[in-house]
Amino acid sequence: MRSPRLAALELRRFRRGRLPRAALVALLMLPLLYGALYLWSFWDPYGRLDRIPVALVNDDKGATAGGKKVTAGDDIVDGLRDSDTFDWHEVSDAQARRGLENGTYYLSLTMPADFSERIASSSGDSPETGALQVRTNDANNYIVGQISRTVFNEVRSAASAKASRTFLDRIFVSFSDIHDKTVTAAKGADTLHGGIGKAEKGSQDLADGLKEAKSGSGKLAKGLKKLDSGAGALQDGSQQVADGTQTLADRVNGVYAKAGPFLKDNEKTIGDTARLVADSAGTVKDNLDVLVKLAPGAAKTAHASAAVLDDVYRTRCQSAPLPDPACPDLKKARQAADDVAAVADDLNTLVTDQDGDLKTMRANLGTLQKQARALSERAPHLYEDVNTAVKQINKLNAGAHQVAAGATKLHTGLGTASTGAGKLDAGLGTAESGAETLSGGMYRLADGSEKLAGGLHDGAKKIPDYDKKDRDERTGVMADPVRLASHDLHKAPNYGTGFAPYFIPLSLWVGAMVAYMLIPPLNRRALGVGSSAWRIAFAGWLPVVAVGVLQVSALMAVLHWAIGLRMLRAAGTIGFLFLVAACFAAIVQWLNARFGPAGRILVLALLMLQLTSAGGTYPVETSPGFFNAIHPFLPMSYVVEALRRLITGGGLGPVWHACVVLVGFTAGALALTAVSARRRQVWTVDRLHPELSL
Repeated sequence: MRSPRLAALELRRFRRGRLPRAALVALLMLPLLYGALYLWSFWDPYGRLDRIPVALVNDDKGATAGGKKVTAGDDIVDGLRDSDTFDWHEVSDAQARRGLENGTYYLSLTMPADFSERIASSSGDSPETGALQVRTNDANNYIVGQISRTVFNEVRSAASAKASRTFLDRIFVSFSDIHDKTVTAAKGADTLHGGIGKAEKGSQDLADGLKEAKSGSGKLAKGLKKLDSGAGALQDGSQQVADGTQTLADRVNGVYAKAGPFLKDNEKTIGDTARLVADSAGTVKDNLDVLVKLAPGAAKTAHASAAVLDDVYRTRCQSAPLPDPACPDLKKARQAADDVAAVADDLNTLVTDQDGDLKTMRANLGTLQKQARALSERAPHLYEDVNTAVKQINKLNAGAHQVAAGATKLHTGLGTASTGAGKLDAGLGTAESGAETLSGGMYRLADGSEKLAGGLHDGAKKIPDYDKKDRDERTGVMADPVRLASHDLHKAPNYGTGFAPYFIPLSLWVGAMVAYMLIPPLNRRALGVGSSAWRIAFAGWLPVVAVGVLQVSALMAVLHWAIGLRMLRAAGTIGFLFLVAACFAAIVQWLNARFGPAGRILVLALLMLQLTSAGGTYPVETSPGFFNAIHPFLPMSYVVEALRRLITGGGLGPVWHACVVLVGFTAGALALTAVSARRRQVWTVDRLHPELSL
């Protein structure tokens, strides 16, 4: 029986019941789980970045540059809000930090408070670079961080270009301003040239005037010297006056400190006493003649009364058997009578001795009465008058000291003025000489100003004067002088198309691996009838190849019509994948036929080696040396390279090379399978009692 017929019989087994049919359907659909689902999930992640929540923090406070408001942060926020990149959430800095930590946001972009100020500083004395702050958290997702770096680099470049255009526009505006100012300066130099001629004549007049001023300054110096001498005498005199008023003030204040409180507390008593003294002095003055006449008789009467009281006291108090209760009062009365008699004697003696001075006494009593009445009238205001007088004396003392201090300053100032007048006289002599020199210099300056005016006019013609159109053209070029003129020869339209050459062979390898879990690698019927080794190998290989063709057809149909995979060379891709399915089936068949149950593990291990060394994601050159070493010896390396050319375009050299390699792997694997089939026709102890059975 031939190999194709044996293969058909092997596949016919799956028609005997529901479970085999379901197994066959699952076998055909298995590559879809690896190929279609993987590619579907990774198909176009960059096209769905607008679903990724990202925190946007705008703390920029703005700035002012050249009289214009700069809001770089708001400009960037407006641009990002209009873009389809990321799902922007405008939040505070604290909310962004919390969200980045707990996974609410994948990353954050912050415009700091001084962002506009730093950008505006480019036109100032201390330029600084503005910094966009990006925070990522690889604990949330590593790939998002990598994508964000690319996106934010574009944001940074756009912001830098805009800032550069603003800065350069100011430079070109400055050129125009310099041109205008230079023209103005040239006109001013013309005016200056005319004014310097007038200044030359004025400098000569100045020299003549300074000569006359020097003569007057000499007279001024002599006069100030005399004033300085008089000021010295004034200083000494004013100081003596200040010392005198100080002595007076000290004495008055000392007396006032003692008498002031008494006057303040006894104003009424002083008034009453003064009135009593005035009344008494008037009474004494009016009765002075009567007093002279009655004084001798009053003395005798007083002595007689004293003698009577003395007899009564002896009779009732000293000689009586029982003392009289009134004795103490009688004793006091007797003593008082003796005192009155003594006073009467003194008065009589005074009147007798002063008989010649009674007229003077009467006049003095009148004066005393008048002064006492005046004192009684002033008594209610006596403290206020004394207090006012003390204040006036203190004020006089303070003024005297101020006059002394002013005289001292006047003396000092006149001394300085006298010295200054001497220096002025000497300086005017120097100024007179300088004025003569100035006159000669002004002549040379007039000649130089003429040359300056000519030079400024020539310079103004050489300074560019840019209008708005010229500025826009130049700032655009200088802000972004180097552009990347990129051209992709064979661009993959999306992420999934770029990864299809990697995931498709993965799914076909898994399909072959699972197929040989259901289909024996060596046809049992062929082994049983003793067919040739090649026929046995083909009989086990062809059913899986047929399944592989169906797997390729189902997988590519779903990828093209359901997911949207566009292949530049669709027919070539399908035909090449048939060859890939046949090659993978041959390799998996040999591993299972040669190593039995352990071959399944080897199939899985070989799959892992191919995935890590095929260069399906990153270039193989970026992998460690081990993977670079095995890369040329594994079939999937060539499959990935060929599928890239077939799907996205490019030269077909790698495709033909891959076909040759795959044919070689297929032939070699079938030959090794035939050798294994030959060995399986001989029964050994190991086959009867295998060490491992799966």
